[in-house]
Amino acid sequence: MNAVQLFLQGDAVTQAVALILLFMSVASWVVILWKAWLLRRAGGDVARCTAAFWQSASLADAQEKLKAFDREDLLAPMLAATRLQEAGTLAAAGDRSQQLTRVLRDALHGALAKLQYGQVLLATVGSTAPFVGLLGTVWGIYHALIGIASAGQVTIDKISGPVGESLVMTAAGLAVAIPAVLAYNVLGRSIGRIEADLEGFARDLRELLAAGPLPQLP
Repeated sequence: MNAVQLFLQGDAVTQAVALILLFMSVASWVVILWKAWLLRRAGGDVARCTAAFWQSASLADAQEKLKAFDREDLLAPMLAATRLQEAGTLAAAGDRSQQLTRVLRDALHGALAKLQYGQVLLATVGSTAPFVGLLGTVWGIYHALIGIASAGQVTIDKISGPVGESLVMTAAGLAVAIPAVLAYNVLGRSIGRIEADLEGFARDLRELLAAGPLPQLP
């Protein structure tokens, strides 16, 4: 019996569980492939942008270079945020160092939100898919036992077939959860490295700008 026949022979609960697991699997793999591509690009962009920034002659020159290298728009918002607000507003309250801390923190949070996007879905799929599959297994075994009881005769072939088909749900739940958990951990490590680089850049940029006007290189 193939998966299609098993799905068609199941009742509404069994079919709903199978569709939920299918949706979880598709959604998690889309996120895994997209984030792997995104983080690979972002890691290279952050390294190139950081090197280009410190080799620039001025902030204006650095902004132009970041437009070319910062494809995921992670560092450019930090540099743009350093244009402090005009006096007369709460955003301009405090000294220059305090204003830089606030605007760079907000820009950093925006960049980190982009990197973390999709991690919640992977964590949710990894933690709930086994239980969804277990629900399908329990429900299938329940119906198998009801069928055996109504038949009035217990034989191995009447037990092994329905119970084996029900256990497929447990295997399906694990097959959905394991890639999501592994991807969550692997991608989380990549995100952590990029976050550390972004935080270091934001800290260095704040210290540079808080010291006063920047010298212009020849």
